[in-house]
Amino acid sequence: MTAETTDTTGRTEPGDGYAAARLRLLRGARSGPPRRAALASLTDAWLARLMAGAPAGVALVAVGGYGRRELSPRSDLDLLLLHDGRLDPGALATLADRIWYPVWDQGLDLDHAVRTPAEARRTAAEDLKVQLGLLDARHVAGDAALTAVLRTEQFAQWRAHAPRRLPELRELGHERAERHGELPYLLEPDLKEARGGLRDATALRAVAASWLADAPREGLAAAQGTLLDVRDALHLTTGRGTDRLALQDQDQVADALGVHGADALLRQVYEAGRTLTYAQDVTWREVGRVLKARSAKRGLRSLVTRREAPERTPLAEGVVEQDGEVVLARTARPDRDPCLVLRAAAAAAQAGLPLALATARRLARDAAPLPVPWPAEARELLVTLLGAGPDAVPVWEALEAEGLVTALLPDWERVRCRPQRNAVHRWTVDRHLVEAAVQASALTRRVQRPDLLLVGALLHDIGKGWPGDHSVAGETIARDMAARIGFPPPDADVLATLVRHHLLLVETATRRDLDDPATVGAVADAVGAPGTLELLHALTEADALATGPAAWSAWRDALVTDLARRTAAVLAGEAPPHSGGAEPAELGAEAERLAVEAARTRGPVLTLRTRPEGPDADAAGEPVGVELLVALPGHPRALSAVAGVLALHRLTVRAAELTRADPVGEGPVLLLTWRVAAEYGSLPAADRLRADVRRALEGTLDVAGRLAEREKAYRGRRRGLQAPPPRVTVAPDGSARATVIEVRAQDASGLLHRIGRALEEAGVTVRSAHVSTLGANAVDAFYVTDATGAPLPRTAAEELARAVQDSLGG
Repeated sequence: MTAETTDTTGRTEPGDGYAAARLRLLRGARSGPPRRAALASLTDAWLARLMAGAPAGVALVAVGGYGRRELSPRSDLDLLLLHDGRLDPGALATLADRIWYPVWDQGLDLDHAVRTPAEARRTAAEDLKVQLGLLDARHVAGDAALTAVLRTEQFAQWRAHAPRRLPELRELGHERAERHGELPYLLEPDLKEARGGLRDATALRAVAASWLADAPREGLAAAQGTLLDVRDALHLTTGRGTDRLALQDQDQVADALGVHGADALLRQVYEAGRTLTYAQDVTWREVGRVLKARSAKRGLRSLVTRREAPERTPLAEGVVEQDGEVVLARTARPDRDPCLVLRAAAAAAQAGLPLALATARRLARDAAPLPVPWPAEARELLVTLLGAGPDAVPVWEALEAEGLVTALLPDWERVRCRPQRNAVHRWTVDRHLVEAAVQASALTRRVQRPDLLLVGALLHDIGKGWPGDHSVAGETIARDMAARIGFPPPDADVLATLVRHHLLLVETATRRDLDDPATVGAVADAVGAPGTLELLHALTEADALATGPAAWSAWRDALVTDLARRTAAVLAGEAPPHSGGAEPAELGAEAERLAVEAARTRGPVLTLRTRPEGPDADAAGEPVGVELLVALPGHPRALSAVAGVLALHRLTVRAAELTRADPVGEGPVLLLTWRVAAEYGSLPAADRLRADVRRALEGTLDVAGRLAEREKAYRGRRRGLQAPPPRVTVAPDGSARATVIEVRAQDASGLLHRIGRALEEAGVTVRSAHVSTLGANAVDAFYVTDATGAPLPRTAAEELARAVQDSLGG
């Protein structure tokens, strides 16, 4: 059916006249406030024609985003048909249908209601979301006086009940943040619901309308405009009314906005989100202060008319506390005290207090620049700020909001708001660096130089703002920044080494054979000194804890600690540990029992157990709570067979170790230690796993065929971006006793099975394997030899790497 509308002259106009004009507008004008306002005006005119001839005492009112003239291409129309209660219900229903049905015919989403002003007032009193929408009420058509009454009553009601409603509004924001996360740090942010999104901009307007407090206005309109522009482009590129900026849409949205790439787009979104988040923090602090003062005044019932000066408590030279915030003393002279910025920030963090907005802005405007290199006091104040732990974060954010961080550390600009295209990372680069310093603050008692640990944590990823390997680029930048901060050359060298090798311990511990002298020797050569090793060990833990839940675990901690212990022994001049293979005495009791039984029965044996809760249990998600020990006599298809059976039983391998032992002197036994998780459902029975492993080794279970069928079915359901291709390389100088083949690939069911088959088909012997999964990425290292037990020649090793990569589809 084609909807017809009636214009003000009485002529009928088909509804698709509005649709055509709307389409021309969306195609012909750039995203921005003018287009949104034009779309709202176009919609107003169309709805006014639908209302033509309406009786007196009726008004059509736009509320919510439409009321604010913030219509995105696929936004809902929020409409209220307001009436004075005198119109016949049947006539009122007919009028409503005359408006609602043409809107639906246009394919537009509609949020509608029919109420009197009194009904609207009662509904708003019961429902905060309705109240917020009515604060943005705007007259569209009909009786303008009725709309004016509604607006007057709603604002009066809001201001009268603000002391009760504002805490409720704040709680709504907390609940949204819990559900949707923080917009400035999400790879796929919800532009509306996440903390720092458009909902929070609406909340800030509501606070201002209460007359109790107001948000800092500088940059606020621009931030909201950025999010609205991105949402407009998102609606047009996807054709859907979505607020979630998904990964697969970001390049198209960036192109539509003329932004150079998805990363640049996310940086703009993050900057806008941070502006809104900071404005929220400041505003809600002010609301809390006002409400507290009102409550105290009512409690005292004082007749005192003279207002007493607020109490000011000294915190540091030129810095005091006032009304729960850190402000400058009256005698402070920022223009003559270059250290005042850091002194105020350090005092605020140590006291667990926010830095007042006016203070941060005064420091940004008037503070004298620090000389280069910094004086010792400034360097010590930076360390004090970083050492304050979690309380340093809001203070750092206040400095960031006013541009003070980049004024102190110009190289910081390249990592500010920079997204990390890795689901393991929960923060942007700059926030990750601050979080690493927070984690390092808890580890300062473990090191001789806590100042170098804290600054090293702050700088360890500073190279991510530059092309190439961020560790290599970061080494140079860190040395320059250390000199700027005032560290002497030996300390600057240590900081550069920490940045260059901040991934060394965890990557080596999880991907290399710690019993191989070459492994520990290479780490010792890179680190160079016991003090640096001590710092690097603590930095490794702080970095991982600041990355996200999947980056650290009791298992990783144990491996890194073991590697650090062995490396410390070498740096102390002790001989590297002997590694002639695992001896029975070195095996755990359970592993030794299984090895003996496998050697005796000449068949596979295994045990499957849930790791206990407590300090050794992995609360971080890697490697998850189930450990599988498998022992079996030497077999050419051992690795691929066991890995394939685990994949068939939908067990995800999070970590694995393959070693060899000869517990009874009758030939080698393979020991495979797996840490696994069920993809869904319960764990399979150990007896069933053992039977399937035996069948796979005998060749009566077609593991490869069944996995191929499952992969084919899965491929048909796959959505989203394609993963980058796998990469297989020969690790240079990985070991003097074996060739190290390193595989980096998207983690997937059957991946380890395919790798094992490729190695077995090449005729090499897998001496040990080290499997590590981090998020969606698998990084596996295989120590292989030829039939004589010697490392492969270079040419043969490279051919093997190509063969493995070909088997993975690389």
